[in-house]
Amino acid sequence: MNGPSATVRAYQRTAEQQRRDDLILKHLPLVKHVIGRLVGELPANVDVENLESAGVLGLVEAANKFDPTRNAQFKTFAYLRIRGAIVDELRRNSPLPQHVLGRIALIRKAYRTLPHPVTVAALAAATGLTEDEVADTLAAERFTKTVSWEQAAEPNGLEPMVTAAEPAADAERDELLQQLTDAIAALPEKERLAITLYYRDDLRLREIAAVLQLSVSRVSRLLSKALFELGEQLRARRGLPSSDPG
Repeated sequence: MNGPSATVRAYQRTAEQQRRDDLILKHLPLVKHVIGRLVGELPANVDVENLESAGVLGLVEAANKFDPTRNAQFKTFAYLRIRGAIVDELRRNSPLPQHVLGRIALIRKAYRTLPHPVTVAALAAATGLTEDEVADTLAAERFTKTVSWEQAAEPNGLEPMVTAAEPAADAERDELLQQLTDAIAALPEKERLAITLYYRDDLRLREIAAVLQLSVSRVSRLLSKALFELGEQLRARRGLPSSDPG
């Protein structure tokens, strides 16, 4: 049997390209949304246009690789690629100042000497930094890592993902989710609200700041502190070894 004619193949290619173009155009606002969730008050040396360009390239890559027969939600598929492209651009073009690198080294050294689970307050006491300085440094360090926040946080329980479809895996996932729920419930009220608005309601930092009537920098610090201490609590509950903070 002969395959599709040249005309049919050309039509299929055109239809596929139109599908990709439609996905890109429809989801362009997602790029700015991701930037708004990644950064609060950007340093003066950060070029937002470069971040947007990187995010659009991530979106185009997602549209080219998306298989609707295997991935039900393009938005979720695209979000991770947009985010990864933006974080890579930030790392390439926004090297950390020397004083921040010095604080990272100081915090890492203190972290290894403290009993676990470690808190931001304990790190501040051990390093002589303020809690805000520790929170800012933990947030900055995330951009020096080669893995995404989602991957880095998996043992922290922020996005516990178990791909196996076996009952044991389902039970483990349910246990992780319950541990995460309990750990979030134990957070101070403002940190709990910030985490909930960020992860459950998918709000940007400026939107969370408006809801909580706080500055964007304060919200960023609340999230950084909460993420770190949630990770510590969940490592302790799961009996996982400690790792460098951030």
